[in-house]
Amino acid sequence: MPHPNDPSLRSFIPVDPTSDFPIQNLPYGVFSAQDSPKPRVGVAIGEHVLDLAVLEDEGLLDLAPAYEVFAQSSLNAFMALGPAVWSKTRAAISALLQHDNPRLRDDKALRSRALLPRKDVTLHLPFHVAGYTDFYSSKEHATNVGVMFRGKDNALQPNWLHMPIGYNGRASTVVVSGTKVRRPRGQLKPPTADVPSFGPCKRLDFELEMGVVIGRSSPLGEMLTEAQADAMIFGFVLLNDWSARDIQQWEYVPLGPFQSKAFATSISPWVVTSEAMEPFRVQGPAQDPAPLSYLQQTHAQNYDLALDVALHASGSNAAQTISQTNFKYMYWSSVQQLMHHASSGCAMSVGDLLGSGTISGPEKHQRGSLLEISWNGTEPVELAGGTKRTFLEDGDSLVMRGWCQASGYRIGFGEVEGTIIAAE
Repeated sequence: MPHPNDPSLRSFIPVDPTSDFPIQNLPYGVFSAQDSPKPRVGVAIGEHVLDLAVLEDEGLLDLAPAYEVFAQSSLNAFMALGPAVWSKTRAAISALLQHDNPRLRDDKALRSRALLPRKDVTLHLPFHVAGYTDFYSSKEHATNVGVMFRGKDNALQPNWLHMPIGYNGRASTVVVSGTKVRRPRGQLKPPTADVPSFGPCKRLDFELEMGVVIGRSSPLGEMLTEAQADAMIFGFVLLNDWSARDIQQWEYVPLGPFQSKAFATSISPWVVTSEAMEPFRVQGPAQDPAPLSYLQQTHAQNYDLALDVALHASGSNAAQTISQTNFKYMYWSSVQQLMHHASSGCAMSVGDLLGSGTISGPEKHQRGSLLEISWNGTEPVELAGGTKRTFLEDGDSLVMRGWCQASGYRIGFGEVEGTIIAAE
């Protein structure tokens, strides 16, 4: 049987070469349909969703001793079965979808039950988020922010080059793409004010990130090796960690972001597996000074993953690209983030979500937040029709897309979208 990543594989379902969801991808998500409203697990293939609960019920996916893990409203039960089952199941799904396999292709009744047009389904949060940690791992982003607020000579804090910096966010406010984002309220104290006031955020921003989905738990009190951390990562999602910059500016000293990041974090509905991403691994930037031994890597742990951010300004006719960058630029890899997270003995759980931190590249068009793009509001973004933005306004919609490009196909994530609505 060919490996599911084999570039020569073809599905009996037509898939456009520019589609995010060829047979080499098969990302997992949770969906419901009008005539079957109970959420369950499926995979995306071309313009369709393959209902894995139907295949499981037909006995076509051997998950013994597990039962009905795909008839559930999250991926957590399936993820908890571990990497061997993840790989075996993906191979079985791939085999059923291959162009020369008649089992599903020629069973018209089964096909009508198991294959649904994507346009006709509702997508839900794909997994129960057990915990959420956001990192700060792009050297370009951290340098840009440091230059803005501390000057070029003191851009990076002394600890930044020695460990992945992060903070614990709110799992309760992680939402799926398409969920409207209400402008947060909070304490504000501009430099000209003597005392703070309470009101709607005036400097609302996005942060272009990737989310790491943890599929295996780790014991309390134990550290992780590189291989163990790598094996715990089930897959990746696009992630927008919305940020209230003016609330953050007042609250973040001395303990970091709190309410400025607690109101919403948007993720894409499809989880692209680590296995599907395997052909796109690349070495990350050289790390100088060398990390301490527990953070050192022996394998390529970054990914050549193109990213695009488009802003559809309120009242405008179309979205306009404002950032194009790549996940490969991250100084600290996802595996290093996970190793560091567990290094104190912190137990990791199935369904934990790690935000990569804002992804920026070395060029101006590769900046991953409006804070950087507008240089803290001093260089407004010029949009079509004379519209300008320094930060997000009510009615603005932001769309992030990401994909790994191969010869003849791409491994894509779909999109994560959010529209800003006014504060209450």
